[in-house]
Amino acid sequence: MAIHANNGLLDAGVTAERWVRDYCARAPRGDMLCDASEGDRAAWAIAFEELATLSGETMAPARERAQRHAEDIGTVYRVAGESEERRWPLSPVPLLIGKAEWQGIAHGVAERAGLFESIVADIHGDQRLVADGVLPAMLVTGSPLFLRPMVGLVPPGGHQLHFIAMDLARDPGGTWRVLADHVRMPVGAGYALENRLAMGRTLGALPARLNVERHAPFFAGVRAGIAAACRRAEPRIGLLTPGKLNPSYAEQAHLARYLGFLLVEGADLAVRDDQLYVRTIAGLKRIDALWRRLDPRLIDPLAFDSTSTIGVPGLVDAMAAGNVVIANAPGVGVLESPAFAAFLPAIGRHLLGRDPALPSVPTWWCGDAAARSRVLDNLDQLVVGPAFVPGVLGLDGGPVLGATLDAGQRERLAAAMALRPQDYIGQEVAQLSTMPTGCGEGLEPRPFSLRVFAARDAAGEWQVLPGGFVRIGDQPDPRAAVMGEGSWSADVIVHGPDPVAPVSLLQPTDSVELRRNPGTLPSRVADNLFWLGRYLERGEALLGVIRVLFGHSISADTGAALAPETVERLVTIIADTGAAPRPPSHRRRDLVDFARAAMEAVDGWGSVRAVNALAASIGAVSRDRLSADMVRLLDAPHPVGGTLLDRAGTLQRRYAALAGLSAEHMGRTDAWRFHDLGRRIERALATTRTLLAVDLRRASGEDLSTLLDLADSQISYRQRYLIGFARVPVIDLIALDPGNPRGLAFQVETIVGHLAKLPVLNDAGLAEPQQRIAARLTAGIAMGAADRIDRGWVLEINQQLQKLSDAIATRYFLQGAQALREAGLTLA
Repeated sequence: MAIHANNGLLDAGVTAERWVRDYCARAPRGDMLCDASEGDRAAWAIAFEELATLSGETMAPARERAQRHAEDIGTVYRVAGESEERRWPLSPVPLLIGKAEWQGIAHGVAERAGLFESIVADIHGDQRLVADGVLPAMLVTGSPLFLRPMVGLVPPGGHQLHFIAMDLARDPGGTWRVLADHVRMPVGAGYALENRLAMGRTLGALPARLNVERHAPFFAGVRAGIAAACRRAEPRIGLLTPGKLNPSYAEQAHLARYLGFLLVEGADLAVRDDQLYVRTIAGLKRIDALWRRLDPRLIDPLAFDSTSTIGVPGLVDAMAAGNVVIANAPGVGVLESPAFAAFLPAIGRHLLGRDPALPSVPTWWCGDAAARSRVLDNLDQLVVGPAFVPGVLGLDGGPVLGATLDAGQRERLAAAMALRPQDYIGQEVAQLSTMPTGCGEGLEPRPFSLRVFAARDAAGEWQVLPGGFVRIGDQPDPRAAVMGEGSWSADVIVHGPDPVAPVSLLQPTDSVELRRNPGTLPSRVADNLFWLGRYLERGEALLGVIRVLFGHSISADTGAALAPETVERLVTIIADTGAAPRPPSHRRRDLVDFARAAMEAVDGWGSVRAVNALAASIGAVSRDRLSADMVRLLDAPHPVGGTLLDRAGTLQRRYAALAGLSAEHMGRTDAWRFHDLGRRIERALATTRTLLAVDLRRASGEDLSTLLDLADSQISYRQRYLIGFARVPVIDLIALDPGNPRGLAFQVETIVGHLAKLPVLNDAGLAEPQQRIAARLTAGIAMGAADRIDRGWVLEINQQLQKLSDAIATRYFLQGAQALREAGLTLA
């Protein structure tokens, strides 16, 4: 190990040597670090030296820093069946693989991907593999993953597969094998990218010192490969997601943003004349390709599952017509059946003239009588699992280690297997190599599996991501069958002797056509951002009323400090929003309980906490449009410490931070306009509700002061008027002054400006309904006089604002089952 002269690096080198020495004293045979070649061992030494420089004597600081960077990036996941997201567990110790070893892995992965393309093309085409006896017909047509409508359909570009993932295991002898193939909806490339981003922030000097292969060229190839199969030169590509409840939704949003794809759901899309369109605020816009993360059986209710409500009717027809590329094509999932692994060696010899370079874990399909006998006779050395999909008789909990079954369980398994032998496989128990993992204060050897990714590039060739991510078991047992999904992940670094040129998805500046159009805005996204703005303003307005009531009208010694009439008006404003039921009296205890319920009640929909939860649910589906800081603030838990007023202050500062992020960090795009429209309409409605709670003709000085508090306009008023509170100046400032950013006139003026810049669907030059309502609002404000404003005027403004909100929704947002908009339809 090279020891540097600098004292700081000298200490780091000594610490790294100690870590490695202590670790290898207890690591098992075949460990990635301890059994590495001399060159690879030197790379590990550099990695630990960097970790020691960062972490000092123990591994804990490095682990905490890596985890913090992963959270800053927004890396989360959800376990199926759970509503709450979990943080992504990232180990600070990457897996190091030398370039020479990686080239062998990449060759085997690319070869296997090409072999899979040939197999699925044959299954949906001439079916020669079945006719020649290489592949049992039952393995194809008997698979629940076989989609008969895809037989005979040649996808656009001629390729069934565009992206593939594989789980690899390295045994203690150094042989890599395939544990599982993922072709239906390959998950994890986004996590690999996020791991690399987090590790780049954690160990920033490591890429240069180890000549680490970069990820950007691979992802550029993903984008170019899908685009090359499209008919248009500049295609519009979407990433089709099942929605926010999908376990990997956050990863999908990150990938869509990184690659410049539209993140779309089935409801965003429609097929017309065998062309696929996305419903946007400017009408229908053509979609040329979809990177699919939706179960293929659900993508088109007309072709597959007729009960699907999240697919796109007619999508397969559009694909058959050559008008939309679907990556990967429906039907390729038949290759994921674990039983296929039993026949891949024979298929390889049939199609390639030899066994595949990257072998599967030895597998026996019990649909063959001889293989079934072998499995039953050797249960102690095998894993028994479902041949196709989970849930077969006797294996409700998934694959089982034969050695763990007692005599009764073996008997029941054999009986179940006799009824439907084709539903079972036996597999050799894969023994996994270990790698160093940061556990507690130091390093521990843990078994791992490696997920790798391959994609078809613009030339139609398979490219393999140099790296991927590893899943690390939380127990030292090296058997893959007991490791499960693993408890930690880690970056995978492919290193070599030669410097790696910096590569980015950015094109050379002289080869890119300048564009200031931010791109397509789907109607669903506009709807979400509009209501995100409304919910944030609604929560802030309600919190403002609670703070005025609690901070100015409740005294620990004297009870109500404000006049009873003013307290009653504040109570009415809060109760009318549905935040909390009216208190039985205005006594201090009842008002405190009322304020607490309005701010923190978990039942119902009107409390500050409930409104914030609605905003957070929108933030969860808008990760591709919002900054990580904004999503983090939306996800932040409701404050629990301190007094009620302290918690209210925490929430107020959070609202201010969110408003600042939207005002200063969101580009002035249509997406921002809808978000700000929601804010302006909700703020205007809150102002009218406040004015309606007061008798404007007979308002007392205390009423006027409270109005200024609720409109956050006390400072503005005092700067303009040296006199005390006067009715007409207060009403003018709150309702009619366009220079007051918290006033009604300012909101209406801003709304009109936004609507003037949003797209229209007709060419006649006539105002659309939302524009006409906004014009009436403008006229009403312009003709208003502060000394004549009464309840009727305010009520009319309130009703027009509600009509405006409905008109915006009708014009721009999805309307239930409405298929297509015929009037003024824009196709592009």
